[in-house]
Amino acid sequence: MIRKAVLTALLLCLLLTAAFPGVVRAGDGLSVISNSAVMEFPSRLVFDIAAESDADITDIRLHYRVDRMEHARITSEIYVGFTPARSVDAQWVWDMRMTGGLPPGSGVSYWWTVTDAQNNTVRTEPQSILIEDNRYDWRSLTEGQVTLYWYKGDDDFAEALMEFSQQALGRLEANTGAALENPVRIYIYASSADLQGSMIYPQEWTGGVAYTRYGVVAMGISPSGFDFDWGERVISHELTHLVIHQITFNPYSGLPTWLDEGLAMSSEGELQASFLNVLERARKESRLITVRSLASPFSVYADESLLAYGQSYMLVTYLIDEYGRDKMFELLGTFRQGSSYDEALEQVYGFDMDGLNTRWRADFEVAQ
Repeated sequence: MIRKAVLTALLLCLLLTAAFPGVVRAGDGLSVISNSAVMEFPSRLVFDIAAESDADITDIRLHYRVDRMEHARITSEIYVGFTPARSVDAQWVWDMRMTGGLPPGSGVSYWWTVTDAQNNTVRTEPQSILIEDNRYDWRSLTEGQVTLYWYKGDDDFAEALMEFSQQALGRLEANTGAALENPVRIYIYASSADLQGSMIYPQEWTGGVAYTRYGVVAMGISPSGFDFDWGERVISHELTHLVIHQITFNPYSGLPTWLDEGLAMSSEGELQASFLNVLERARKESRLITVRSLASPFSVYADESLLAYGQSYMLVTYLIDEYGRDKMFELLGTFRQGSSYDEALEQVYGFDMDGLNTRWRADFEVAQ
């Protein structure tokens, strides 16, 4: 019993030490009394520091790193403005309305360096802050490398969404050989409006988003009158983007949009009637979009966008059906090496985007 009490007291002491960092001294009268970071989600991250010295403090710098997939380890350095004095309280505010926000589930590590007029310098130990959307009381469910967070709806609702996620990962691996390399987080907001409230300047039509470099998917799905078909499709779509970007991440080039979106569409299952109708109308009117044009971002106009997504699905399905799963996985591996769009296709299939355009259109016309 005594041993248990001692261990409990020791654990409490460690927790308090983590929550309230102790004084950091340079050894010559310069000390950092306290420092902290507070997230005001989603718009601001506020950093505060208090320091004192036997001489005027003349320089305070904040250093921070965002935890995400990167090709090089990038540290940002901020010169914090203040009036030199022996005792200083300083603050720097990261205004994400100017830079773009961070998704829930991401993290930032940071530390400070402080210098006084006698050239004494102190550096604090690195600390981390988890970016959380604390407007809601989140619950979580984990299976394999997927953790799902939700705040509205019962356990059955969350378990259904998790099942959709696992099925989507299984379909993607069966079709392409691609599988998760790193854990992912899925945040389920109870509505599109709640989701958009977590974003900086969202589009009014946004219902789901994949933060590929952070391993995070966020989407608005209401448990009230839950549309299981729509929920399965949006989870499959956004989760596929995460997997594909994990396995093709490189510093040289990205994926052509038709491949990225086509894989996400194929993970949803069969193409819906709205896309098929637009495709058929475009075929009859000779308005099909070239593969080379589909490599660029899609149109913001509804009909053009539907056609682009529908064609992308057809292109990816054509490659998988005609040449097989292993070739698709090889194509993704070639993109990971930084190959250009045409080079990757030439290396794996023996034709470039124009060649793919010719072959797919001939196959599509015959199928109709």
